[in-house]
Amino acid sequence: MNTPITVIGGGLAGLTAAIAAAETGVPVHLHEAHQTLGGRGRATPPPHVAHEGAHVFYADGPHYAWLKQRGFVAGLGLPGLVDASKIGFRTDGEIRRVPPLGMLRAQSRKWSHAPVDVDFHTWATDRWGERTATRIANAISVVTYDANTGRLSAAFVWDLFQRVLGPAVPAVRWVRGGWQRTIDRMVTRATELGVRVETGSRITELPTGGPVIVATDLDSARRLLGDDTLHGISGFAALLDLGVRKDRRDRNLVFDLDEGGFHESYTMQDDTVAPAGESLFQLQMPVRENETRDAAHQRLERFADTVVPDWRSRNTFRRTATAKGRTGALDLPGTTWRDRHAIDRGDGVYLVGDMVAAPGMRGEISINSAIAAAGAAVAAATGTPRVINRLHGGLPSS
Repeated sequence: MNTPITVIGGGLAGLTAAIAAAETGVPVHLHEAHQTLGGRGRATPPPHVAHEGAHVFYADGPHYAWLKQRGFVAGLGLPGLVDASKIGFRTDGEIRRVPPLGMLRAQSRKWSHAPVDVDFHTWATDRWGERTATRIANAISVVTYDANTGRLSAAFVWDLFQRVLGPAVPAVRWVRGGWQRTIDRMVTRATELGVRVETGSRITELPTGGPVIVATDLDSARRLLGDDTLHGISGFAALLDLGVRKDRRDRNLVFDLDEGGFHESYTMQDDTVAPAGESLFQLQMPVRENETRDAAHQRLERFADTVVPDWRSRNTFRRTATAKGRTGALDLPGTTWRDRHAIDRGDGVYLVGDMVAAPGMRGEISINSAIAAAGAAVAAATGTPRVINRLHGGLPSS
């Protein structure tokens, strides 16, 4: 008889791990401390469906292949040709339709090799000058949520830059209904597979009697595992969600090369996330070192004044928040994803989430680590190591 697997945490990582393990026929018991599943994959209820965490999917990795094979990202939305062209770059306080020449030159250097052990600002400055290096780092704050992205490993930042703004066809995908639609499908799949789900179930001690997958944030995992080394480097950003009455001046997305902010419309590719006649925007601004949250939100509102004209008079929905320590792992010079906290903690215990040793960015790390942990947990539960290869789907080993 197969030994049951316990999953602690019902966010993206926990649901992925539970599904991947349950698909092999092993019984799975999932505990979630909150009353609803999904974690940072959740969104606000209609009529304005604003995301809690990541907003889009990138279709260039094994995480997306896993989601697509199961129909979790079906029903894609796309902006129309006119809306798709409404892209801007804030440079020296003005919105331009194309990035500065120095950044365009850097974009064309797809095959440049960035070192792991040098910070991005130093490496990029040597090649394109300090101003361009700063602008590239600010452009990529959209995925790091960090006000000083230039301090991170050059290899880490350069890879993100190529994925988001490189010369290749963008791999970004929008699922109609957003991450919430994907989460709902995952919950349905887990239920179909017989995963035993308990919400409002806060676990304070590790269960015994079978493999355990810990799919919580690092603070909770540190307490649960009694491991004071479980700390990580992540971003810190002010967030602003706006619903406004539509206006032809509205833009699809804007990269802020001056301060690292970002603005994107979600109704231009998915008209289900706001009432008819309205646009929904989600904006962010990284919080600087020693800056207060209020000061960061004030900078974010000034950015909104630039990219969403007259938004205060058009406003129908508004939500503010900050995201700290929950924006995915960041790699400092001299480190890669392999240097993060190990998934396998020994004695049949596995740690997953967006801060552990798995490739990708933000939620991708959660999915990839959860698939790897599920493979190892199933092998431990069944004594059949062969299942690991089937579950990993080509994921690198941690």
